[in-house]
Amino acid sequence: MTAQDLYRIRDFVPDFDTIAAEFAERSWAVSARADVRADIRYGSGVREVIDLILPERVQAGAPLHVFVHGGYWRSGEKINYRFVAAPVLAAGGIAALVEYDLMPGKRLDVLVDQVRRSVLWLQAHAGDFGADPARLTVSGHSAGAHLASFLAATGPEEAYPPSLPTLQGLLLLSGIYDLSGIPDSFLRHEAEMTPMEAAAWSPLTSSQLPCPLRIIAYGADETAPFQNQAAGLCELLRAQDKSAELLPVPDLNHMSIVLDLADTDGVLGRQLHDLVAQPTR
Repeated sequence: MTAQDLYRIRDFVPDFDTIAAEFAERSWAVSARADVRADIRYGSGVREVIDLILPERVQAGAPLHVFVHGGYWRSGEKINYRFVAAPVLAAGGIAALVEYDLMPGKRLDVLVDQVRRSVLWLQAHAGDFGADPARLTVSGHSAGAHLASFLAATGPEEAYPPSLPTLQGLLLLSGIYDLSGIPDSFLRHEAEMTPMEAAAWSPLTSSQLPCPLRIIAYGADETAPFQNQAAGLCELLRAQDKSAELLPVPDLNHMSIVLDLADTDGVLGRQLHDLVAQPTR
């Protein structure tokens, strides 16, 4: 009998397609009623664009929150994650959703660089849309959590220190922090990640940099790699005297955790609201 691939989420979330459709439906509802400024360029590439979602009345010095979507590095569209903006708007913040290239067309180092450049661009231009560049926080889900983690980390093979934004906090959901199992997973023909890329961009073997607040969340109904790697990253950070909070959330799986993040009354929705609303540390 072939062992189950613990990274193949469909096998563990029976209503996978229903939840994915809800992502899109709720995001279209946000698009219809919110002030959305779509496809703002942070670079010259086709997918090097950002969506901004602004509250009805932007207060001067509003906080800015960036969300990085998942999709196992080989799929995903920011337009289907606009609904995540709800707790950000409730906190008086401006939400930014980042797009980036996909594997295997582009390699993993390109994706890491794009997420870094997008957030640097947002911090540099925050004042243009009423945000305070000092009140910058970021969240990411799954592969997006992996990519977002490198906003406060450097890979073991990076020869020179990269330019990184100054963050007030990171909220990482259901991330993959040890990539060693990805090249031989069901993704081998979809992402085509190489063992060399996995070694070069695994957060658990990277240099973690200071960040005022890191919340590392996962759903209690997720498979072992997501739970174990979240705990491993938290342990690594604490061993280095860096701030880290491990947050297991009961009754959530790898998909429903995003719905909870977007719910202003959800465990993670409240965490996101409070992260955005916090004063500068």
